[in-house]
Parts: sequence; C-alpha cells; structure tokens
Amino acid sequence: MISYKPLQKLLIDRDIKKQELLKMTGISSATMAKLNTNEYVSLEVIDKICSALNCQPGDLLEHIPEP
Repeated sequence: MISYKPLQKLLIDRDIKKQELLKMTGISSATMAKLNTNEYVSLEVIDKICSALNCQPGDLLEHIPEP
C-alpha cells in the first residue's frame, strides 16, 4: 500500500495548509481527498506537488507492505 503520510508531515513541518497547496499546484480538492485517504493519484499530481514544494517523490509517499 502507498501512504501519503510523509506529505502530511511535510506540510505540517513547512506550515502549509492543504488549501494553500491546492492553490500552489492547481490540483483539485477531489485529488487532495484521494491523497488524504491513500488512494491512487497520477504521477502528474506527484510531479506538481514536488515542483511546488521543491522536494522528491520519496518525500511525499512511502510504501507499506501488505500483511
């Protein structure tokens, strides 16, 4: 399973609200909801977030093995 918990932590560490991230990236609120519930998002979305936050994909997500 892919978890976007590192993204949530990064936003907290940088004091960026989710609404601010939406404005910075142009992604939709539906896409943000997918990120919040660890659902699939395209690499295009990951690319936009990485560009806006000046980070790498590994800073946004982690792989959690299924039991």
